[in-house]
Amino acid sequence: MTLGVLWLVLTLLGVLQTQAQDSTLNLIPSPSLRKVPLQSDFQPAQFQGRWYVVGLAGNAVHKADEGRFLMYSTTYDLKEDGSYNVTSILFRDQRCDYWIRTFIPKSRPGQFSLGNIRSYPEIKSYTVRVTATDYNQFAMVFFRKTSGNKQYFKVTLYGRTKELPPEVKERFVSFAKSLGLTDDHIIFSVPIDQCIDN
Repeated sequence: MTLGVLWLVLTLLGVLQTQAQDSTLNLIPSPSLRKVPLQSDFQPAQFQGRWYVVGLAGNAVHKADEGRFLMYSTTYDLKEDGSYNVTSILFRDQRCDYWIRTFIPKSRPGQFSLGNIRSYPEIKSYTVRVTATDYNQFAMVFFRKTSGNKQYFKVTLYGRTKELPPEVKERFVSFAKSLGLTDDHIIFSVPIDQCIDN
């Protein structure tokens, strides 16, 4: 009987592993960068500063997470060489988590790659592209990374404040759908006060 139970457990584990693999294998393909706009006449100094993550859309984002997706902030600090020190502050497990990285400018203004990518051996490539911004109210930023043999992409809707007008959110949803995403891949964050205003 013990052998039978062990066999059943191993079979169930195999099924669960297969289902988990299937859910990541069915990613919506990342669009070509030709399909992703780039903010014309990008102004690095005007883009720097604190942004709140109001919305998120991506091929690994799930609508079921929407009510649990807490707002976080990301601050872009422009350096003399044109790169940004980028610090995100998240409230997790009743404490403030800091995630710091560097975005290095590429040949086109408004497009960046992840600095010191060798520190992330699982990531083969990482592209950041500012697709639209008015610098004072909102920004939409496209991220694409290749990890292993999978390509993930997302669009982040940033706000200088924690609330954005409905027309800005509608523009974000339309843009996400133009990249092949559906309503099931688009979520908005729950505004919070802990940590993210530091």
